[in-house]
Amino acid sequence: MGSNEWRDEQDVQQAAELVRARAAIREQIARVIVGQDQVVEELLTSLFTGGHCLLIGVPGLAKTLLVSTLAQAVHLSFNRVQFTPDLMPSDITGTEVLEEDAERRRSFRFLRGPVFTNVLLADEINRTPPKTQAALLQAMQEYQVSAGGQTHLLERPFFVLATQNPIEQEGTYPLPEAQLDRFMFSIYLDYPSFDEEVHIVGATTAATTAVASPVLDAARILAFQELVRRVPAAGPVVEYAVRLAQASRPAAAGAPAFVRDYVAWGAGPRASQYLVLGAKARAVLSGRYAASIEDVRALAPAVLQHRILTNFTAEAEGVSARDIVRRLLETLAGDGR
Repeated sequence: MGSNEWRDEQDVQQAAELVRARAAIREQIARVIVGQDQVVEELLTSLFTGGHCLLIGVPGLAKTLLVSTLAQAVHLSFNRVQFTPDLMPSDITGTEVLEEDAERRRSFRFLRGPVFTNVLLADEINRTPPKTQAALLQAMQEYQVSAGGQTHLLERPFFVLATQNPIEQEGTYPLPEAQLDRFMFSIYLDYPSFDEEVHIVGATTAATTAVASPVLDAARILAFQELVRRVPAAGPVVEYAVRLAQASRPAAAGAPAFVRDYVAWGAGPRASQYLVLGAKARAVLSGRYAASIEDVRALAPAVLQHRILTNFTAEAEGVSARDIVRRLLETLAGDGR
């Protein structure tokens, strides 16, 4: 789509409205959540592209509060599922029950599970076995659930936010690559600064706590998601995203030596798609009318780091997927070379 088609009056007005909505959402979240500016920005980017997020951070960093506050600010329904080793797929998707009416006629009725919501928090998703983790696959990819031979559609928008604790690995089930690939971003939450923690302690130990007020609704979010897809991305931007993803694959021609040395599997085509889609969202959220290579580079860590599987050599030498992405960005200059 050319830039002239994008820059008609209606699209320009809607883009300006999205910028104002972003500022209003951030203001509401800031009433409850201290700091975490980049995390909030990446959450909003994925929300307006229709992607899902994996939040990685130690306990006590307000991951659950952040997700519920975001749901409040955009006026979406919210459910939380605590993933445990004994959680069953039907505990997420729902189950059929046999009911008997007044005339003693029996029939099955589908009881919807917590996945039937707009925002689903999958808390500590790596604490449940792969069979239950996989129950989210169809919902995340196809926005529907199959049960008892019937297909049940999920209400849009549908936004999965899963959390993981990076330091507690005993008794956990690492997400398989196919599941990880369903997440647009993996977002790392860090400890707050000293001043931020002072603010947090003061706010959370007071007699009253702040709450977020809704500033958007589901219909407007869906309209903004359509707008994001109409944002132009020039050929060099798309090519750079594909070049970046392909450079993470050790078997690809021209892969850097450090990728061949340390990477077992690289990012697939979905990474390229999310790099471009995320770049479009980042651009329009910043008040710009076209995605840039810098937008792609800014989102590369969140898109690529959970899609790169390092090998034994990397583990032995302490090289992480985040290190690989950093070196890829250093190797592939922003001018596309």
